[in-house]
Amino acid sequence: MALRRPAAGAILLSLACAALGLSHAAPHAAPAHASSTAHTVYAAGDIARCKHPDPRWSGAAATATLVEWALRADPRAVVLPLGDHTYPNGTAREFADCYAPTWGRFRERTWPTPGNHEYNTKDALPYFDYFGMRARGVDGNGYYSLRLGSWLLVSLNSNLKGERHAAQLAWLRAELENSTASCTLAFWHHPSFSSGGHRGPGRMIDAWDILHRAGAELVLSGHDHDYERFAPQDARGRPDRARGLRQFVVGTGGAYATPFLRIRDNSEVREASFDGVLRLRLLADGYEWQFLAAEPERVPAGATLDRGIGSCH
Repeated sequence: MALRRPAAGAILLSLACAALGLSHAAPHAAPAHASSTAHTVYAAGDIARCKHPDPRWSGAAATATLVEWALRADPRAVVLPLGDHTYPNGTAREFADCYAPTWGRFRERTWPTPGNHEYNTKDALPYFDYFGMRARGVDGNGYYSLRLGSWLLVSLNSNLKGERHAAQLAWLRAELENSTASCTLAFWHHPSFSSGGHRGPGRMIDAWDILHRAGAELVLSGHDHDYERFAPQDARGRPDRARGLRQFVVGTGGAYATPFLRIRDNSEVREASFDGVLRLRLLADGYEWQFLAAEPERVPAGATLDRGIGSCH
């Protein structure tokens, strides 16, 4: 059921529509620049903080409003939440009370990946129960793949260790070897590189190396509650403009902000002042990105704070 909002919520929706160039009268119309080969994804992690007394006025509500109206304009667009969907413990009640009234409004168009806070509850069972089969993935371990046009999207579980993680890596190699996609995007929760509190090189460097060798393009992560864009690099953090992976850290889904501590090599853009979402247009042979703000009291909702284009390898 859609959440009823007071008048201020309607103002936020109008601002979001105006900034994104959407028609309030015809929310289901496709954007003028849409094409049959392009697919759009909206991504952010670290979303619903249940300490907030009213989810209608939370950071998660602001980012959800931005995404919701963008989805109405593009029926093919999908959502990639990058882990830590609820705080602090990923319980069933948190999903029901904090996530469902906000980002849960577009659950049927969501392809998730688990964060560490989900695992504060045994085996992240409420997370898997909430998202169902699409979250369980291979053998119920939380990793899977999907195709969007010419792109292969791979969701990996950065919480796995030992034999379960080794099995995930073996599956990843096979997926990439058998893929007929022109371009590849991977997403998981813990960033391999970050200027925030989890500096790295962190988890999933082995997965990064596999993706790099296969010629993949993009990695999306959360965990640090900020936005950061890196130049293409290899698994050792060395610049590689020709074949490297570009990483976006997008932990700005609404929970709370955390500061940058020490700037890493190859960090190109950083923002820790705004909740927001990353908008990616996945083209036949490239991609376009925008980081959209979701705080209309300081900037217009949907204002672009970072943007650019890239090509597939």
